[in-house]
Amino acid sequence: MDLKVPITITDELSDEVVTATAQLNLASGEIQRIEYQGWDVDERGLPWESEDYEFTSGTLSNAGRDVEFRVDINRTTGQYSVSATELLEIKVRAAALFAGVSGKALAEQAVAKVAPPPGGGRGRLH
Repeated sequence: MDLKVPITITDELSDEVVTATAQLNLASGEIQRIEYQGWDVDERGLPWESEDYEFTSGTLSNAGRDVEFRVDINRTTGQYSVSATELLEIKVRAAALFAGVSGKALAEQAVAKVAPPPGGGRGRLH
């Protein structure tokens, strides 16, 4: 599945906050198509290369509601991404916030899909 959603990225520096728009791939956690706002990469370099860089976060928004999450940066490749654990948390929180589904309900649905049928699953195979 290749589901990409628009997000906002915030790079926190000691005295400055740099924002960018981007696309988060909900299947892989990769972040692509980063477009900085008010930050000249050619002149200043990438925000995370700055000596006063502190951390990066992301925000997924829908209908005035936001889910904030941690963003990792591979300093060798410059690739922004979200860890597998963080990606799962984003999906659960987004479902709860945007669709009104609780994390507990999502977990129960997942268990119900893999649980054996009543009687322990010892019925005839067709």
